[in-house]
Amino acid sequence: MLGEPIAECGTDPVTGFYRDGCCSTGPEDLGSHTVCAVVSEEFLAQQRAVGNDLITPRPEYRFAGLKPGDRWCVCAARWLQAHEAGVAPPVVLAATHRAATRIVPLDVLRSYAADVPDDPGALA
Repeated sequence: MLGEPIAECGTDPVTGFYRDGCCSTGPEDLGSHTVCAVVSEEFLAQQRAVGNDLITPRPEYRFAGLKPGDRWCVCAARWLQAHEAGVAPPVVLAATHRAATRIVPLDVLRSYAADVPDDPGALA
């Protein structure tokens, strides 16, 4: 996203479509798990309310459930849905895959950036 190789999003819990800690994507990632979000209580509650429960542990999927402050590769459309509802969590741009911009405009992602570099011109 920032012109560098994608940074790790999170390993505690391990995130990513490929469960490698990164928001990498590929043809089999139909949900585009490409936005590295620092999830908030409001986001988690809103997602649960719309049928995307990210709180409840699902051991069969090696998923311990999320809590506020966790970094998680969120589906771009789900993040956009949260943005439109006014509860989008901060985004780690360095760990967000460029493919997210197919769904979420880059300027919107930038406005939620949790990792703005010293030189904001690097975001261009």
